Amino acid sequence: MFYPEEIVEEVRTKTDIVDIVSGYVKLQKKGSSYFGLCPFHNEKSPSFSVSPGKQMYYCFGCGAGGNAITFLMEYENYTFPEALKVLADKAGVELPKEEVSKEARAQADLRASLLEINKLAANYFYYQLKHPQGRQGYQYLQNRKLSDDTIRRFGLGFANKTGDDLYRYLREKGYKDGILKETGLVTIEERGTHDKFWNRVMFPIMDVNNRVIGFGGRVMGDGTPKYLNSPETRLFDKSRNLYGLNYAKSTREKHMLVCEGYMDVIAMHQAGFTNAVASLGTAFTLQHASLLKRYTDQVILTYDSDKAGVKAALRAIPILKEAGVSARVLNMQPYKDPDEFIKNLGAEAFRQRIENARNSFLFEIDVLKQDFDLQDPEQKTQFYNGAARKLLEFTEALERDNYIQAVSREYFINYEDLKRLVNSLGSRLGTGGQAARQQTPSYRDRKKEKEDGPRKSQRLLLTWLIEEPGLFDKIEGIITPDDFKEELYHQVAVMVFEGHAKGQVNPAGILNHFINDEEQYKTVASLFHARLKESLTNEERSKAFSETVYKVKKNSLDEASRAAADIGQLQEIIKAQSALKSLHISID
Repeated sequence: MFYPEEIVEEVRTKTDIVDIVSGYVKLQKKGSSYFGLCPFHNEKSPSFSVSPGKQMYYCFGCGAGGNAITFLMEYENYTFPEALKVLADKAGVELPKEEVSKEARAQADLRASLLEINKLAANYFYYQLKHPQGRQGYQYLQNRKLSDDTIRRFGLGFANKTGDDLYRYLREKGYKDGILKETGLVTIEERGTHDKFWNRVMFPIMDVNNRVIGFGGRVMGDGTPKYLNSPETRLFDKSRNLYGLNYAKSTREKHMLVCEGYMDVIAMHQAGFTNAVASLGTAFTLQHASLLKRYTDQVILTYDSDKAGVKAALRAIPILKEAGVSARVLNMQPYKDPDEFIKNLGAEAFRQRIENARNSFLFEIDVLKQDFDLQDPEQKTQFYNGAARKLLEFTEALERDNYIQAVSREYFINYEDLKRLVNSLGSRLGTGGQAARQQTPSYRDRKKEKEDGPRKSQRLLLTWLIEEPGLFDKIEGIITPDDFKEELYHQVAVMVFEGHAKGQVNPAGILNHFINDEEQYKTVASLFHARLKESLTNEERSKAFSETVYKVKKNSLDEASRAAADIGQLQEIIKAQSALKSLHISID
């Protein structure tokens, strides 16, 4: 922990989690909780719950859960201290100087130093661009019609032709070889040291919080590779960051424009399309799509119009769909990329193309059609069959029928004929027997469900106790923390029972104890959000609670009997097991 526990608790208790989460997720009140669409996975029905009483959030769909601090860490990609500081500032809590272990301090110092070095490097590259040694780079950017304001806004710079001037500059600033190796900016070997980037126009890569986390460089002349990115570092993960998102996240547009490269993003921003982003020299990933999902549910793909760009769009479409993001594809013909299009036809024409962007599924059918000669009856039939197979990707009948109508209209195929073909293929490709078998739980599934039974009962009981503290009186003399046999469950139960003894059960505070272990953290969050039926009568609630207590205690006694050290201890356990059979707890 970076700060004393009491300080963390003060910040947390002065923070309203509903207020924090509602700034990112549209919430609606349902009973004592608020529900919305989970920002961490794709869903159509709200399963993301925010509890004012527990001061926690939990998604019943993907299992994401935590308190206000961890919500900001997960959503904004903040570190723990960064999230705590944001909430402390909102709550008016002054944070003391950090109290950290030697190891934690070293990690924090390293991260801070890497960010500072990247900032120095970005300033250095920018300085070079505006001086004689950077004339070639500056001329290149002017030829690309970039204004000085745009160059300044994106912090563009130049890496000199000399091989180690950045290294020498950073050494003069007091940084040692050990940390410089961590930046990805220099290569330090026995045979010598040289800069990673030289003779290149430089593009600082910033995270959503405007911190320089890496660089891209475009070579001047015929060198290779044409574009070079920073390697993966402690700061830079290219599969989880998007170029330009630090600006695009503030756009008023409902959609994001996703393109291929730095210059496309910059050209579009300069032309007024400030919602443009690009992946960083890598294929579009699910992490990229999930990152975009935080800011929009609509994306327009503006990849190059060549074969490589078409392939990139075809790869991105299903990834966006998996993340719950609707995709359309922009037609830039006769030009290759957004930069070239805007220079030739202007921003207004580009905006018109955006408004007419192609539905992603129909784009996929367009590409499929290119493989067939529709003047040939055999190939025409093959195309119809290919289109019908694509239509089977829609599992909802109404959505599938809407697309059957669209394909019928677009490609002049009789609607009824196409629908019959889709249904016929669906019947032939269907696996009814296999589906029926899948509905019957396997031996392994049944065994897993049986093994999870005691854990489920313990989760239910913990949730019940924190939601209705009066129930502690009902289990007094029956259940103790020692009846929670799973090690992690036992740790949590101890804290819950101790909190009750002190007059306050604090689930969000308990969660803070597990923040450094992601798996434990997720498990503990789930312990406080077991599903409780809300429509039960009082009699049904009493019965359900009594059965839950019975199952927890029975499992505890069964385990104790297997571990009994002598006959006397075993006899006591058998006596307790016999008494348990008559257990009945009323919660009236």
